Amino acid sequence: MAKPPVLYGLMAEFETPEQVIEAARRARDEGYRRMDAYSPFAVEGLPELVMPSTHKVRLPTMVLCGGLTGTLTGLVLEAYPNVIGYPMDIGGKPNFSWPSFIPIMFELTILFSALTAVFGMIMLNDLPKPYHPVFNAPRFDLASRDRFFLCIERLDPKFDFDRTKDFLIGLNPVDVTEVES
Repeated sequence: MAKPPVLYGLMAEFETPEQVIEAARRARDEGYRRMDAYSPFAVEGLPELVMPSTHKVRLPTMVLCGGLTGTLTGLVLEAYPNVIGYPMDIGGKPNFSWPSFIPIMFELTILFSALTAVFGMIMLNDLPKPYHPVFNAPRFDLASRDRFFLCIERLDPKFDFDRTKDFLIGLNPVDVTEVES
């Protein structure tokens, strides 16, 4: 027996980028936070209106932590064998001669930072995502041609089906549709 479809959100269709920017601005001012916009080309200012503010801080912090982990890993990989595991007196230098560890520490810092950036970006963008519920919306194929869409998700704390639908209709879109997951 098939499960009944679950509502993902409500989607409004607009004809111009100015309309979708104004709609996103009004939705943000109204208090909606879980929304996304879809357009056939990049629209300046739109990502800032629909993107949660937490996405702006996470990736740089993750890359910094990855770089620091790489630095400490390089230090441990050099210091342990030279100081504890197999200490040798070479030319009268001390066992913990940290300046000689700098190249390895630098290389591992860059390596760990780059890997953290790549995999962090993939994780934060929820990739790979071969399926998304908005593909079920009628006329969504126009998002790659000449239409602009704003979708407010059901998981938004302010989402109420009737009020959200009335709000979207008040933005004068071409159409407002339900998106099922």
